[in-house]
Amino acid sequence: MEENVPAGRCVVAVDGPSGSGKSTVSRRLATGLGARYLDTGAMYRALTWAVLRSGVELTDTESVAKVAAEADLRIGTDPQGYAVTVDGTDVSTAIRGAEVTKAVSAVSAVAAVRELLVDRQRRVIADAGRIVVEGRDIGSVVAPDAELKVYLTASEAARAKRRSAEDAADVAATAADLARRDRLDSTRKVNPLQQAPDAVVLDTTELGIDEVVARLRDMLTERGVA
Repeated sequence: MEENVPAGRCVVAVDGPSGSGKSTVSRRLATGLGARYLDTGAMYRALTWAVLRSGVELTDTESVAKVAAEADLRIGTDPQGYAVTVDGTDVSTAIRGAEVTKAVSAVSAVAAVRELLVDRQRRVIADAGRIVVEGRDIGSVVAPDAELKVYLTASEAARAKRRSAEDAADVAATAADLARRDRLDSTRKVNPLQQAPDAVVLDTTELGIDEVVARLRDMLTERGVA
């Protein structure tokens, strides 16, 4: 952690589609700020894992909501490394698998699931005070009063290349899956993926991680909260 970091409130909302660099940028920024870090996508993935494990149909929204409400979901907020558990089982790796990735948009679209997790996310933010939160509806829904709202984006080709490298997957197949998830997440009725009206849009296609983090630090400095 950097030293001599201000101790006051600092909430940074980082939104954007998959492959735009949200996770890496958010963790590094949180580390530099001496802040906590919350991956809201991991929370939705964890509940999706619980739903798949339960065997209920994804189209049965009442059952999906019941599983979500009864699951004991726990997630760390240390940007240097955190675990995600469901009912005492560490699912940090499992939630990144293809099965969860394919189903997470459907579970995330259930209104009761979103209500449950948005409330949980807001409580984590309030308790932390200084935190970088990443997701798809942070600036628009979860933390509309964040000191800095950023919408990270990148070209479809760049996003597919990055994600396929992470997952050791075929680029074309990855591009198709990203397009599918973006379409589902941006058109869902409840809290869709969208840019908050007052968010700063930052295209990361041609930018390195360090450069993106530096730009965000500059924005926070300008606001007097870095």
